[in-house]
Amino acid sequence: MTPIETTRRHTVAVGDATVSYAVDGTGPGLVLVHGTGGSADANWAHLVERFASDRTVVRPDYAGSGETRDHGDRLELDELVAQVAAAAEDAGAAPFDLVGFSLGAAVAASLAAQRPDPVRSLVLLGGFASTTADARSQVQFSLWRRLFDTDRDALARLGVLTGFSPAFLAGMTPTELEEAIAESARTMPPGTGRQADLDLRVDIAAQLASISAPTLVIGQTRDHIVPVELSRALHAAIPGASYAELDTGHLGLLEQPDLVAATIRKFLERS
Repeated sequence: MTPIETTRRHTVAVGDATVSYAVDGTGPGLVLVHGTGGSADANWAHLVERFASDRTVVRPDYAGSGETRDHGDRLELDELVAQVAAAAEDAGAAPFDLVGFSLGAAVAASLAAQRPDPVRSLVLLGGFASTTADARSQVQFSLWRRLFDTDRDALARLGVLTGFSPAFLAGMTPTELEEAIAESARTMPPGTGRQADLDLRVDIAAQLASISAPTLVIGQTRDHIVPVELSRALHAAIPGASYAELDTGHLGLLEQPDLVAATIRKFLERS
């Protein structure tokens, strides 16, 4: 995904990592956190213009994605929380609204629980509280990790197959599908395997009761990566959280970007 022309690129040191982040627009802070195998650009660049007209939009690349560089070893969720928080602070965006997608939703929820002061509101899209006791998640993310090391074309094919809804895929020609798969394999971040390994160990269930910011959890009814039941459980565990369901696959950000952006903006304006 090509960044918009007004994007400013910055880095900030966080421990032994150099975290890259993008900034667009001016106004109240809005921090967008990407998912496993994604990046600030791949997940969010096409939505920036929907928010940057009246907000300072900050998009960090946490470890394993984009231009961010770190130790290259096993990732821990608290590391990613610190990286996202540091990027927002370095950008001068606090206090900020915080939106997380997939693994980024776990990062965002943990940040809101641990560091509530700068978080004005919270949106969790395609998110989950824990994978450690969920058999399907364990099979899925261990397969991602294995395929990243052995067959990235197969991982890209699996990502397209499970990331989009059947209806969305039915609207693509065979050529378009092959092009999408090739692009996914070509642009797969170098830390995707490390991020998938972290997915296997995410468990923020005990933190969720500490979230005090107004929160919207968005489930996706045709999600084959994070089944909507996991998003419903996430919503139930956050005191006072609002809930919405969208008729999309996991990659609703790409499948129905207008609907996703409108749902987020409506909540932010109400909050």
